[in-house]
Amino acid sequence: MRNLKRVVLVVFVLLLVLAILAFVLENQQTVSLFFLGWAGPVLPVSLVMILALLIGMVIGPVLGWLAGRARRAARKRLV
Repeated sequence: MRNLKRVVLVVFVLLLVLAILAFVLENQQTVSLFFLGWAGPVLPVSLVMILALLIGMVIGPVLGWLAGRARRAARKRLV
């Protein structure tokens, strides 16, 4: 049973890597982003999207952690 789980995990990871590789290879057009007067460097679309995903994956848990701290602090004030 343990070996079956490993095989399924390896197949899943390989499929994920293949999907990411296909995404990167299909999105090689370059773009330059402008935000609040700031012009970003010219990068491929795939890199911009992957960077946005990674930044979101960091910001989301940090905001959740901060909200949890605020809730715990509010609960301590009530007790």
